[in-house]
Amino acid sequence: MIPVVMPTYARADLAFERGEGVYLFTADGRRYLDFAAGVAVNALGHCHPRLVKALTEQAGRVWHTSNLYRVPGQEKVAARLVERTFADTVFFCNSGAEALECSIKMARRFHYVAGNPRRTRIICAEGAFHGRTLATVAAGGQKKHMEGFAPVVEGFDHVPFGNLNALRAAITEETAAILVEPVQGEGGIVPGDPDYLRRLRATADEFGLLLIFDEVQTGMGRTGTLFAHQQAGVAPDIMGVAKGLGGGFPVGACLATEKAASGMVAGTHGSTFGGNPLAMAVAGEVLSVMDEPGFLEHVQAMGVLLRARVEETAARFPGVVDEVRGLGLMLGFKPRMPNTEMVARLAGGGLLTVGAGDNIVRLLPPLIIDENHVDEAVGILARVFDEVK
Repeated sequence: MIPVVMPTYARADLAFERGEGVYLFTADGRRYLDFAAGVAVNALGHCHPRLVKALTEQAGRVWHTSNLYRVPGQEKVAARLVERTFADTVFFCNSGAEALECSIKMARRFHYVAGNPRRTRIICAEGAFHGRTLATVAAGGQKKHMEGFAPVVEGFDHVPFGNLNALRAAITEETAAILVEPVQGEGGIVPGDPDYLRRLRATADEFGLLLIFDEVQTGMGRTGTLFAHQQAGVAPDIMGVAKGLGGGFPVGACLATEKAASGMVAGTHGSTFGGNPLAMAVAGEVLSVMDEPGFLEHVQAMGVLLRARVEETAARFPGVVDEVRGLGLMLGFKPRMPNTEMVARLAGGGLLTVGAGDNIVRLLPPLIIDENHVDEAVGILARVFDEVK
């Protein structure tokens, strides 16, 4: 008999009653160090007092009016995102998949209004993950996500991540855009080389294509800068963000240059809930916290420390861990046992982590961790590695 909640997730047998900072607590009082952060969502930890205040104050005013009317919070948050990025304009939605759907539609629409309606195809990277809608699973190109959902949405060509020659060879007169994650997340924590990202920009310019970055997981400080592509000194034309933008409240955004968004006029796209007053109140406060002096520098320092400590621990157990990889506080390690088993063992020891492709275990802590939390996490890793060596 099917459960009342549709069984589309392989859930761990854990349920949490409350959260505080970097910890989650079960009803019976067990405490877990949360290095999953809701899959890189709880960037400021659980129940951050400033986010709680912003949300509850807005809840006492107005929750939802739809996009039939102006939403002042959208205008404020959009202006702040534009000020801090390459973008000139922002569309608000509810999730990363929606942000990428908007990106895909925008790229096609751009060429359509420019008089090139045949330019509809988008070159994507093998091993990518862009969401679970029909279009975004096709963009990701992973068979495990597309199985049983034929016909696959047309218009996506896939080349190896990091291989510029293969990408250039895939460009045709029908190509509209290039879409990549600066660091592949679900695909196994695979950072793109900065030079590769810069060459993508040059290639897009050379062939008249739009460059789209998926920063749903990498964005909002996760890699040590507000957005990962900023470390390469390159800017896209379109960018999808979500996850950390709401610090736990569902919100996504599609950022674009004026040129890229030239075809997005009234009626071309929309969302009933996107950018509602509750979401904007929280997103605005997330940006305020991340704008504080020293915030991103702290993320950078913790990223360096966590990686060094995890690498040291992995080196002590060469029969347990093959590799450590990542950028900032978006780290992963590759165990020799199935990553699902390692994730379960770490949870049993009080540390929450996330699996990923290529048998990777992701470490995605809240960006507010300090050295004590790094010590605690590494202590649990060491105990579990010692048990399975």
